[in-house]
Amino acid sequence: MRHPMILALCLGGAVTLSACEKTNTQAEVERAVRGVNVIDESNLNDLMLQAADPREAVAYFRRTLNENPDRIDLQRGLAKSLIRAKKPVEAVALWAKVAANPEATNEDHVNYADALIRSGKWQEAEAQLDSVPPTYETFKRYRLEAMIADSNQEWTKADSFYETAVGLTTKPSGVLNNWGFSKLTRGDYADAERLFGEALKYQPDLFTAKNNLVLARGAQGKYTLPIVPMTQVERAQLLHTLALTAIKQGDVVTGKTLLQEAIDTNPQYFEAAVRSLRALENNVTN
Repeated sequence: MRHPMILALCLGGAVTLSACEKTNTQAEVERAVRGVNVIDESNLNDLMLQAADPREAVAYFRRTLNENPDRIDLQRGLAKSLIRAKKPVEAVALWAKVAANPEATNEDHVNYADALIRSGKWQEAEAQLDSVPPTYETFKRYRLEAMIADSNQEWTKADSFYETAVGLTTKPSGVLNNWGFSKLTRGDYADAERLFGEALKYQPDLFTAKNNLVLARGAQGKYTLPIVPMTQVERAQLLHTLALTAIKQGDVVTGKTLLQEAIDTNPQYFEAAVRSLRALENNVTN
């Protein structure tokens, strides 16, 4: 007589156990799915920051941030994307919000300083960097410190920061070019020439460094092009730069010769050089 009752209890227990197992399994699946979604989203965020068109990245982070307005990682993503999209003023507002967050890192403050510099707010950028502990040593931090020291004409500090920054990266061409330009503005043409040359060893196609190298050489009265890789169009442009440098220093005859060479070298019509040559000839005639 007791068997049906026992059987019912057993069946009830089995059903309950089955329900528990189902609930536990479903919860585990949901947790796993959430974990995958987080990983996928993280990968997508990185992809948008590194590979996507800047405008697409801005649109993506704006949309995602609207759905999750308190997430600091999305605020960072949008701020970085705005910098890539050449919208530093908009980025400043976001970096200010990130920097005020209790979860803000030293890197956030450095990125905020970078956006401020790009927006022409040098004093505010300096204040941000001053808030970062000196023990936080990164290439970007020292590159920005060097630029601020340059703007304050604190040459010894600038040189020290530039030197430190160069030692903290495997791709120092950009900072070497900036350092060389700093030397150029100070009138230290020989050292500027050396630094531009070093920049081109790391990045031979960096045209800005080639142009600055020609300026440094021309300021020393060296009116020949340096031996660096260049296309025919680049050669014509560099000859034009060298010509203008010679004219600025009063060496009109050399400048005129170099302008004509630039016109002859360029495979296409070189309007800027032609205009410079005509202006020079008109001034000489008058």
